[in-house]
Amino acid sequence: MNRRRFLRYLRQSPLYAMAAEMVGQSPASALEVLDFIPIAQKNIQSQHWAYLMGGSDDNATVRANEEAYSKWRIRARRHVDMTKIDLAVDLFGRRLAHPLILAPAAAHEAFHPDGESATARGAAAKKAQMILSTNASRNVRQVAKDYGGPLWFQLYSFSDFEVNRALVRNAEESGCTVLAVTVDSVGGSPRIMQARGGVKTEQRCKACHDASEQGYYKEHGNFDGIDMTRALVGGPGRAVTWAVLEKLRAATKMKIVVKGVMTAEDASAAYRAGVDGLIVSNHGGRAENSMQGTLDALPEIVEVINGRIPVIVDGGIRRGVDIFKALALGASAVGIGRPYIWGLGAYGQAGVEKVIDLLLAELRGIMGSAGTTAVRHISPLSIERRV
Repeated sequence: MNRRRFLRYLRQSPLYAMAAEMVGQSPASALEVLDFIPIAQKNIQSQHWAYLMGGSDDNATVRANEEAYSKWRIRARRHVDMTKIDLAVDLFGRRLAHPLILAPAAAHEAFHPDGESATARGAAAKKAQMILSTNASRNVRQVAKDYGGPLWFQLYSFSDFEVNRALVRNAEESGCTVLAVTVDSVGGSPRIMQARGGVKTEQRCKACHDASEQGYYKEHGNFDGIDMTRALVGGPGRAVTWAVLEKLRAATKMKIVVKGVMTAEDASAAYRAGVDGLIVSNHGGRAENSMQGTLDALPEIVEVINGRIPVIVDGGIRRGVDIFKALALGASAVGIGRPYIWGLGAYGQAGVEKVIDLLLAELRGIMGSAGTTAVRHISPLSIERRV
């Protein structure tokens, strides 16, 4: 049993929940991001928790994302002055304090009453780039004010392009600088854990939700003021063709990043189409049951892109050492999803901040062990494949 499987087994044990309670009622007491799980689970409604933790089919791709990091080990180096460690990275013309990005996640109010506002304030306090979901609970204008800097905006493409145009316009007017177009949700996927947790048509969910499509859009602030009449026919999640990307390019001055690339072939095609960056992602294991971890897909994509545009990876990151491994395999930056939602669900803004603190502290620690004084010095020579 590898370490990650053992931790998963341990998290399901009542003893783990008891130990987490002993950690204390403050995020300052957390020793690792996993400490937030039982506290968040206690705070979050069971239906919403199932939505957060579930993946496609039997969650095999969720597990593949996590386990991919166990296939690599760090090459420790000595005799390097590690007095100063530089975490800064350059992305799309901006200098970021560190390579940790908060990946888009829908409906933060399902996990904490302050929703995306708490997440944005926490991200801003720790100088973490945040990507806001199309399906956020709160409108991009409000979240941008809470964040106090340029957000990135994630887009689900709609069959009615006028909806896309309105979403993009609102994001751009709110100061967003990067548009992350999701391409990995073409036909939906059977999310068994989520379905068992509860669906909006059930009586227990109807107490809070309007189960109709119109009701769905009313719950998500980015659709305020947008005519969704024609979009209700086709809905989001349809295939994003190159023609759609061309129309988006004409509709915005934001940088365009394609989110959901998992092969060298698609990465090469996206580059030829003129995108400004890629996010290697399988929707946190929710988009399809491919059982391919995002870290496993990263090397071939990095190779074909060859440094010409940024390549970001998300999925399965639970520790700072995972961030290090992704950077060593060529990622320009990394995204986290569930971990910061665990922090949000447990303690709101303070939880988000602590999750970022823990991961960055762990990253600094492993950089010291590997003798890498700056993110730019992390390379394939910093790791090796386990045999």
